Amino acid sequence: MQKKEYSVEVAGKTLTAEFNDLADQTNGSVMLKYGNTVILATAVMGKNLKDGDFFPLTVDFEEKFYASGKISGSRFMKREGKPSDDSILRGRIIDRTIRPLFDQHLRYEVQVVITVLAVDEYDPDVLGVTAASLALGTSDIPWNGPVSCVRVGKVPANSDFILNPSYLTRANDLEMELVACGKDKNINMIEFAGKEAHETTTVEMLNKASEEIEKIQAFQQKVIAEIGKTKKVIDFPKISDEAVALFKKEIEPKLFDEVFSGPGNKQINDLKEEWGKLYETTFPEDKKALADDLFEEEVNGLIHREAIANQKRPDGRKTDEIRPLFVQAGGISPVLHGCGIFYRGGTHVLSVLTLGGPKDSQVINGGMDSQEDTFKRFMHHYNFPPYSSGETGRMGGTNRRMIGHGALAEKALFQVIPSKEEFPYTIRLVSESMASNGSTSMGSVCASTMALMDGGVPIKAPVAGIASGLMMETHEKYQLLTDIQGPEDHHGDMDFKVAGTEKGITAIQMDVKVDSIPIKILAEALEKAKKARLEIIEKIKKEISEPRKDISERAPKILITKIKQDQIGMIIGPQGKNIKEIKEKTGAEIDIDDDGTIYITGKNGAADKAKAIIEEMTRVYKAGDKFEGVVTKIMEFGAFVKIGSNTEGLVHISEIAPFRVDRVEKYLKEGQKIPVVIKEIDERDRISLSIKKIDPNFVKEIK
Repeated sequence: MQKKEYSVEVAGKTLTAEFNDLADQTNGSVMLKYGNTVILATAVMGKNLKDGDFFPLTVDFEEKFYASGKISGSRFMKREGKPSDDSILRGRIIDRTIRPLFDQHLRYEVQVVITVLAVDEYDPDVLGVTAASLALGTSDIPWNGPVSCVRVGKVPANSDFILNPSYLTRANDLEMELVACGKDKNINMIEFAGKEAHETTTVEMLNKASEEIEKIQAFQQKVIAEIGKTKKVIDFPKISDEAVALFKKEIEPKLFDEVFSGPGNKQINDLKEEWGKLYETTFPEDKKALADDLFEEEVNGLIHREAIANQKRPDGRKTDEIRPLFVQAGGISPVLHGCGIFYRGGTHVLSVLTLGGPKDSQVINGGMDSQEDTFKRFMHHYNFPPYSSGETGRMGGTNRRMIGHGALAEKALFQVIPSKEEFPYTIRLVSESMASNGSTSMGSVCASTMALMDGGVPIKAPVAGIASGLMMETHEKYQLLTDIQGPEDHHGDMDFKVAGTEKGITAIQMDVKVDSIPIKILAEALEKAKKARLEIIEKIKKEISEPRKDISERAPKILITKIKQDQIGMIIGPQGKNIKEIKEKTGAEIDIDDDGTIYITGKNGAADKAKAIIEEMTRVYKAGDKFEGVVTKIMEFGAFVKIGSNTEGLVHISEIAPFRVDRVEKYLKEGQKIPVVIKEIDERDRISLSIKKIDPNFVKEIK
């Protein structure tokens, strides 16, 4: 094997890029190592031009069970299956980072594949960005990189930031976590989660990330300068001067009125269709994609100029003005455990809550990142049916966009979800995008907040989200826009989604269409997002000010009890016999934690019945406890009396009455109910009972 290595220190660990001939059919490849985590990034550009009006980039993030020394847990399927949600989200991070750095006129397919070869304590998502950058940067594929990525964490009550924290630190200690990508001291991709983080702290984290990013950038630039291939020169097709003249004559005079005539894209799309037909009729031999590109560029330029020069928006709003809001908590049907409806202009979202027991939690296969399965008790799922954008299409299944939007809203809401100890339910939210005109993901956060409160989930605070945009001519000449929609979303330079409570930020996601954004602009965007967020929360609180006191009658009831750890085996019984009998007798579901905590789930009194049985089975008896017992067996020396479902004691003949009893059967009978008190419990846990100590007159002397 031929190879060459380059190394740099990142956050106290050595980052090593190995260039070898392992994947020598690619345009570019690199093996990147950090600690014991190793990934392979490859970049390939197709040889044939593709039709269409978009750049055909594909990013695949490939997880392998062997990367963590595992064989698939499925008994029947040992190959890796479809990509996990985590792998899709990691692929999206890389895609969103590298895509803006391509010329969007490129019509050759480009595929970047990240294969995780080994994973230890560090997440391969951050490495994936840098590896993709090195694979592209050293290849002959035209690309305006490099770009680098870093993760920054913050521990509670500690002002210091942690660079590239390990899995263990992230799982147990962090109150804030930022994944940021960028170049030239600017940022072009953000994923952030925080426990109500302050805007100032968030900006500090961005600055810290940028410092480390620049170190990795310098490393990449050195490598690319030394071994990078000469970039291919691509002659992009250009539209003819005659076509441009036709556009300026027939379409440009109508453009301003159509772009600035309403809140959506319909008028613009109608004019685009008119231009397309005119172009095809006049220039039947030319590619229509060139006409589409011209139209989009002209609309893009017009929206930018008007926003920056005149603070003018297509629907006439002020730059920091939110569209009209409508909120509703509940009101669909009493069958639902909770629901929320949220309108922000033409964006309409319905979110529905379902509560379940611990057994309804999702099992997450340990897979690549962990040796053990985990259980997920809070889920948010997002659906985007074709009718929400006025289109027809295939229903069913999920795509990367749905998974990404659902995960973002889940991350935003997770920070206010009560702990299992506070609220032991499994919580599932489903957000349905009913009508889409800008940031349904943030609409999902708002609707889901109301669904949670409507369902009686004791969340810590309401969460709302807003998407901000940017029209930028230079880093000094720009205009931020609050609550972007339609043409602003499509033609803007940034989609900056921020969610949080009144107190602080819970989630951020940022994508850009330019190569990067200065942090000073992001700081300004955070403040504008806060103002909008507070306005939306105020609207939500007027509809429902706090979680309802009780959960839905249709939701299962969950009761919690605690037993000693050495009693767990008794409850379960041999081969699960006892616990099965309790379930069959009551209809309840029973889940036992290793520490002895028992969660009992059921409807219509099932949970109460099961809890009573368990508490009776595990009762710790002590001297002085009183019962109404049942005589089970008469002996010469006394009577055995049942005082619990599985507990008996002995009433010695001397403890039946205050007088001398010559024969037990003269005074007691099997099946008879009698009052007893525990006299003592010996070292072998045998229980001695007494009748005369609790009721000396219960047994009458027979003369």
